[in-house]
Amino acid sequence: MKIALIQKNPTVADFARNVAGLLAGIDQAARAGAELAVCAELAVCGYPPRDLLERPAFVDANRRALDEIVARAAIPAVVGFVDRGGASSNGERLRNGAAVIGDGQVRSVHYKSLLPTYDVFDEWRYFEPADSIELAEVSGVKMGISICEDIWNDADFWPERRYRSDPIAQQIALGARLLINIAASPFAVHKRTLRPRMLAAQAGKHHRPLVMVNQVGGNDDLVFDGGSAVFSADGTVAARAREFAEDMIIADIDIDSGHGRGPIRDTAPDDAAATLDALVLGTRDYVKKCGFKSALIGLSGGIDSALTAAIAARALGPDNVYGVSMPSRYSSEHSTTDAQTLAENLAIHYQTIAIEGPFQALLDALEPAFRGCAPDVAEENIQARCRGVILMALSNKFGHIVLTTGNKSEVAVGYCTLYGDMSGGLAVISDVPKTEIYQLAREINRQAGRELIPSSTLDKPPSAELRPDQLDQDSLPPYDILDAILESYIESHLSPAEIAARGFDAQVVDRVLALVRQSEYKRSQAAPGIKIRHKTFGPGRRMPLAARWR
Repeated sequence: MKIALIQKNPTVADFARNVAGLLAGIDQAARAGAELAVCAELAVCGYPPRDLLERPAFVDANRRALDEIVARAAIPAVVGFVDRGGASSNGERLRNGAAVIGDGQVRSVHYKSLLPTYDVFDEWRYFEPADSIELAEVSGVKMGISICEDIWNDADFWPERRYRSDPIAQQIALGARLLINIAASPFAVHKRTLRPRMLAAQAGKHHRPLVMVNQVGGNDDLVFDGGSAVFSADGTVAARAREFAEDMIIADIDIDSGHGRGPIRDTAPDDAAATLDALVLGTRDYVKKCGFKSALIGLSGGIDSALTAAIAARALGPDNVYGVSMPSRYSSEHSTTDAQTLAENLAIHYQTIAIEGPFQALLDALEPAFRGCAPDVAEENIQARCRGVILMALSNKFGHIVLTTGNKSEVAVGYCTLYGDMSGGLAVISDVPKTEIYQLAREINRQAGRELIPSSTLDKPPSAELRPDQLDQDSLPPYDILDAILESYIESHLSPAEIAARGFDAQVVDRVLALVRQSEYKRSQAAPGIKIRHKTFGPGRRMPLAARWR
């Protein structure tokens, strides 16, 4: 059986574009001789639609879009959509569905059984689970249709996330000869190897060929990496689509033997390359899907703004990226020259707007109120806020989106200024720890085959340059220690005592965790970031602001 995997990049609620893309993929599959086309989870409306699901008009538009696909599809297809059905105490509920269509009609509809409500997922807020499981049939082949989380419930592989039911086992018991999973599974560094291992384990455990089609593209804070694949019944990879790009591949599956074959596209060679691809795709799609054409970045001469600018140049094209150097009385000469060299290397626009004038004017205005007080962080933050005002003024005047440049380490401990360097529309690297910033910067240069990010930027010690001779490590532990403590606390959920038991100074641990807790209010006002790690600040980490928990 020839099956086409249609891997598309939808925009949430852009039904005309989404339908056109799906139909083009199905037509291409038909011309290539496919008997069945498989599209991703909620392919009609895009994932995640979030509270748009509470609007009846949105659900109606999604159904009309499905009807158009049904009427025009050249071959049978599996298409993800939102269906009505199911009642609860709160009234009508929706279902996350997969329609099996063909010959101008919906042949069967299959619903998601396991609704994730953890990390960034909140599907119980919107959907009812499937009442029962039934098989689909295409060209005489009985197949089990599952949706994303349904296949992540293999107790042998994933014991800590065990639901009461196992939809895949039920499909096998009903006689499924082929397993199809449609997904919107977002990227995280650890998942790029975990997901294929899990799918291979499912295929091998049940001795059935398995087809998984994943969404690709950035939607809000999530990046979907694609990587749709076919696994033979012995768990080996039979075909694989591209990562981080739209694709259509056709796999030829022998249902009797369970073996498949098809193209196997190259994937990112390592985690650093994959992370860069994710950040580039997430930046490109967020900027364009939000209606912007260009981006603006404050260039400090430091590593964070350099990496952000390099990602933006790759995502949007150099001519659509604008860098601004905003030196103060404390800025070193090498910082301004490094910023200019970076801009020249990347071929992005560049200008200098000094902040000495507005900074001194604010100091003069505040002098009566500050009289008798020694200079401290208040004066330092005025500089950052002058820069924020300048960037937002340029954004208002010329329509650029401002990209903030704070990394995860700084955001975690509040080493950033509200209404200053936190001002902007997208926090590109806010999920990248400082130690990994250097790895990604070197990867940028390696891929370019030349020095895009200056070596002087890579080699100098990090500094906010808000006071004379300032270094980050005057206020923070060394970044290798800080990042290890933050990973233990934020991603592994360890207690202070458990972290200290890993060999860290208990007082340092307590100070770092206190900074994390004290900075929750800042993060609640931060620009959205791009999720690349297991636990990310934002929708996937919902901590109270007014709390006494230690």
